[in-house]
Amino acid sequence: MLNFEFHNPTHLVFGRQTIQRLKALVPKGSRILLTYGGGSIFKNGVHQQVLAALEGFHLVEFGGIEPNPRFETLMKAVELARAEQIDFLLAVGGGSVLDGTKFIAAAVPFAGKDPWEILTSTGKVVKSALPLASVLTLPATGSEANSSSVISRESTSEKLHFGSKLVYPVFSILDPETTFTLDARQTGNGVIDTFVHTCEQYVTLHSGAPLQERFAESILSTLIEDGPKALSHPSDYDSRANLMWCATQALFGLVGPGVPGDWASHGIGHELTAFYGLDHARTLAVVMPGVWRHQFNRKLEVLAQYGSRVWFLDGEDRWLASQAIDRTEAFFESMGVPTRLSAYGIDAKEAATKIRSRFEERHARQGEDGLITPVDVEKILLSRA
Repeated sequence: MLNFEFHNPTHLVFGRQTIQRLKALVPKGSRILLTYGGGSIFKNGVHQQVLAALEGFHLVEFGGIEPNPRFETLMKAVELARAEQIDFLLAVGGGSVLDGTKFIAAAVPFAGKDPWEILTSTGKVVKSALPLASVLTLPATGSEANSSSVISRESTSEKLHFGSKLVYPVFSILDPETTFTLDARQTGNGVIDTFVHTCEQYVTLHSGAPLQERFAESILSTLIEDGPKALSHPSDYDSRANLMWCATQALFGLVGPGVPGDWASHGIGHELTAFYGLDHARTLAVVMPGVWRHQFNRKLEVLAQYGSRVWFLDGEDRWLASQAIDRTEAFFESMGVPTRLSAYGIDAKEAATKIRSRFEERHARQGEDGLITPVDVEKILLSRA
């Protein structure tokens, strides 16, 4: 097992009717900026619950944060927060709203010339941030309990990541009932997002960390069991609760310590979103099976283990590993998430050329140990036509 440090300061409040706890959790006298996305919180009643719980607080609202939060939009929120002397941020929504709010938290006090440096430095320039919290309504990214954020910049077709211990949410409220109104697309995306996050810390190189492997396998097994249930019975509390907790646990920090993470699927997928606007989870569903097949021999042992323990297959290792990839693709498709670029109207050759060039410009390599070159990325994408 590799050396690691673990610390997660986020206070998680899980269960029914927990939004009413906001009044006690938000510091008294706070000047709050309430952030949200396209307005689903008005339809499902969450907005009304939040306002009722925060009665008496100074509250300013900022909506319209996109599914892939844009730098240009978020800078408007930064200006509003500064003008209103905001000192506490509350994100109500899914991972995109949370990611955007983390950027706002870091950008409001940022003293540099260009807040985009927060992204280009991967967070190294972040010296302070406003406190933030969340009410989660779309479980997928685990952003409600980690220090990571991914932001897009429309003007340059870029999508970059930053992380800082200063943007951990102070608390996050997780009420599974807020997810009952999620449609099939949102549900499928959330399951696949969680699944891939888990696999990128599990289907890597063996590092003598059996406990972390079994954490990952339990999350994957639960997703396979409860994902289809949530699609067929959207208001089933137990299924929704299990999916919400899986999404948080996938990136809470317990699966990855001591393990070499392989974030190649994320790295490549971010570029598909940047160039084509494809949903984040859908890029992952396309890319990850291609990464696994390209790295088949290197990942053979753990892919075979995955096939045996998660899919309950029996056979020799190469067959197990191959079947495990096939079962994964079939599961993604069963959740309504296609796994081929052609299903999204994207030309694989064009995408492969664009993304290879971008990685060459950045001198960027992918994978646990940086062995996936820009040329390899091109091959992976061509295989996903």
